[in-house]
Amino acid sequence: MKTGSEKKIFFSANYRKITIKTVDGELILGKINLASKQRVSDLFTKDENPFIVVVDAVSKDVQGKTLFINKEHIIWVEPEDDGEVK
Repeated sequence: MKTGSEKKIFFSANYRKITIKTVDGELILGKINLASKQRVSDLFTKDENPFIVVVDAVSKDVQGKTLFINKEHIIWVEPEDDGEVK
């Protein structure tokens, strides 16, 4: 049953393909949602959340999963140059 106080929330998605290297040497390929952020680096410099969410992640142990990765375990992130991904 719906009440008058229920609100529908719509999120915009702005996915970018990235490659992540973690402190244990793992390479993870996947997509991150920048949403209202302008650049991939904004997730690390302007967002206080300690985790990033990577969808469609691929690594040696993972295929097509969603991963929550602690930023403290990341050495570097490389965005792909092709821009937005649908």
